Amino acid sequence: MAEVTATQVKELREMTGSGIMDCKRALIESEGDMDKAVAWLREKGIASAAKKSGRIAAEGIVDSYIHAGGRIGVLVEVNIETDFAAKNEMFRSFVHDIGMQIAAANPKWVKREDVPESEIAKEKEIIRNKALNDGKPEKILDKIIEGSLVKFFKDNCLMEQEFVKDDSKTIEVLLKEMISSIGENISIRRFTRYEMGEGLAKREDNFAQEVMNQIKM
Repeated sequence: MAEVTATQVKELREMTGSGIMDCKRALIESEGDMDKAVAWLREKGIASAAKKSGRIAAEGIVDSYIHAGGRIGVLVEVNIETDFAAKNEMFRSFVHDIGMQIAAANPKWVKREDVPESEIAKEKEIIRNKALNDGKPEKILDKIIEGSLVKFFKDNCLMEQEFVKDDSKTIEVLLKEMISSIGENISIRRFTRYEMGEGLAKREDNFAQEVMNQIKM
């Protein structure tokens, strides 16, 4: 595997407007060849999606996803540039899949930028205390915290979660593919997830896992 440098990633990002992780993956897949990396991004639709990401998406739909039996419900707002595109069946199917994802994987935020600093600080303190209790030396605590935060964001931020229908891609990649296919900018704006009896004393049921199991059947 060719070694990918930060300089290469920066150069590819400036050329295509794609995200850092997408550029890094493209360079790894292309063994450091810049032209092949650009082609890889274009084939995946990531480069074209990045160019559209700055355009205003003010139309769209609010969709609902109700798990069988009505035990989990999701409302999600997804925006797109035009009312015409909002009626596209491919777009509506995508929005419904996002609702299913939220029901199954129970994210707390859309993207990591939405996570309050207070939540990040609290998580860092928990990770730090656990590491110290496990006997980890002080000098490696920063690396442990950094690595654990990556998992925290992956578990709790919708855009970084693996798609429940295809765990080879994240929701962010799925979104970029949809932007490329439809040709308009798309933005997952907000969502609300309801779980029957949430906050009440009740028998322990892992409804989220049940949803995920049914999706993969």
